[in-house]
Amino acid sequence: MDVGKVETLVKEQQLKDQFENLEKHTQWGIDFVERYTKFVKERSEIELNYAKQIRNLSKKYQPKKSTREEEEGKYTWCRAFLASLNELNDYAGQHELIAENMTSQIIAELTRYIQDLKSERKTHFHDGRKAQQHIENSWKQLELSKRNFERACKEADRAQQYFEKMDADINVTKADVEKARQQAQLRHQMAADNKSEYSSNLQKFNQEQTEHYHTLIPNIFQKLQEMEERRIERVGESMKTFAEVDRQILPIVGKCLDGMTKAAESIEAKTDSAQVVESYKSGFEPPGDVEFEDYGQAMKRTVSENSLTKPEKPDKPGKGKSKLFFFKKNKGANPEDFSHLPPEQRRKKLQAKIDDINKDIQKEMDQRDALTKMKDVYVKNPQMGDPSSVDPRLAEIAQHIDKLQTELQKFEGWLAEVEGRMPVRSEPTQRQSSVYDKQSNTPAANNNCAQDRESSPDGSYTEEQSSEVQSKVQTDTEFDDFDNEEEEMLPTIGTCKALYPFEGNNEGTLTLAEGEVLFVIEEDKGDGWTRVRRNEEEEGYIPTSYVEVFLDTDTKGLCMWR
Repeated sequence: MDVGKVETLVKEQQLKDQFENLEKHTQWGIDFVERYTKFVKERSEIELNYAKQIRNLSKKYQPKKSTREEEEGKYTWCRAFLASLNELNDYAGQHELIAENMTSQIIAELTRYIQDLKSERKTHFHDGRKAQQHIENSWKQLELSKRNFERACKEADRAQQYFEKMDADINVTKADVEKARQQAQLRHQMAADNKSEYSSNLQKFNQEQTEHYHTLIPNIFQKLQEMEERRIERVGESMKTFAEVDRQILPIVGKCLDGMTKAAESIEAKTDSAQVVESYKSGFEPPGDVEFEDYGQAMKRTVSENSLTKPEKPDKPGKGKSKLFFFKKNKGANPEDFSHLPPEQRRKKLQAKIDDINKDIQKEMDQRDALTKMKDVYVKNPQMGDPSSVDPRLAEIAQHIDKLQTELQKFEGWLAEVEGRMPVRSEPTQRQSSVYDKQSNTPAANNNCAQDRESSPDGSYTEEQSSEVQSKVQTDTEFDDFDNEEEEMLPTIGTCKALYPFEGNNEGTLTLAEGEVLFVIEEDKGDGWTRVRRNEEEEGYIPTSYVEVFLDTDTKGLCMWR
């Protein structure tokens, strides 16, 4: 094998190796772009999930549409937290915007670019393989013509030698010599033709080889290089966009954080505490001064027909009747007049109810005025409608207005009672005397039975009140100062069983547990309270409506009430 052929084969092998290396490198570059695209996609999904979790968190802690949350909306710290939740929701929206921009500006663009990149790479390597195949075919053609020329030369030499041998042999005929000469000439001509073909193919191959190694392949390599540079630049631009997408939302995120800070700074502790005072102000008057109890002056209570055989022991400090500084609790649902609330809270509820009723009345009156005008139009222009068709609706509205006005008067009456514009039972600073005064003004008797007590609107005695109680009222009123005298422990007149739990938070009351049994030492005198004893050291008052009382038959007769 000659040196030229060896060099050509070496160059071809090196060229193949370079193409293989470039194919591997460019494919790795495309794989890198795909991997980076996947990275951005996963980052986008993280942003979406994060935004979703932030939105769910904000929604979870949003106040529910209920009365309690509406009341809490009055406080600055509640409003600040609500504002922070709203800002947090906007903050989540910015992370959704990150995911959206990454999807449109990076993922979608890189996905299209990868397809174009693969197509371009495929074209370049197809052109390179085509050029390489062409030069290989040219080389094979050159080798073929070269072998033909070589073979033709050898055959021509043999034919020439045979001719010369025949021509030198005297025994060979002239015809055989001529035939050998013609055969030698033919072989020389064929060798000349193969030489010409070989020379032509060699010249062509050299030109193609020069063009292949100096033009075609360098151009393909240049295109691959440019393609690779564009790919690298595109990756750099995508990485820059990746950072810019985050940077673009920073001003909005900063505003969200500023909003949270502003909401926190808007909290006013003194305003909220004043609001609490305003919301829960009871309106109770403070208790009066405690009167001096003169234990040095001994008095004897006149024993009435129904009084106890032993005098009452003076109230212990902290358990006197004048200490009952709270209102009676109601069982079951809240009453319509809000009497279960303290005076100030009751006044606010009543005022709010009155305002709502006035709005409803105004709304109905506006509808009535509109229908009245419509009726007048129908009267003047009968072709537009029947005037009598409006009358049923007008009657319905009038009836509704009357109903609302009646309800308004009822609530205004309750409001007037709370505000002191109507006579109200005074606070029992002197518990016995105030109760007995009220009972003395009630022209009725009481048999202490549940049915009669429930029929009384204020819990006082009914028309079946006995003369025995009236006698006791007169006797107790006459000897009102007897409570200041040191006495023996009051006797037990019955028992009671707690129907409901009661927290005796006020001075002079006892705490009840449901089902608990206590001893009754003083029955209800019409003010809704019963005096009981738990042990020798613990006495106090409990709501009569919270217990079931069993009086001894030898004192008041068998009777039960709730």
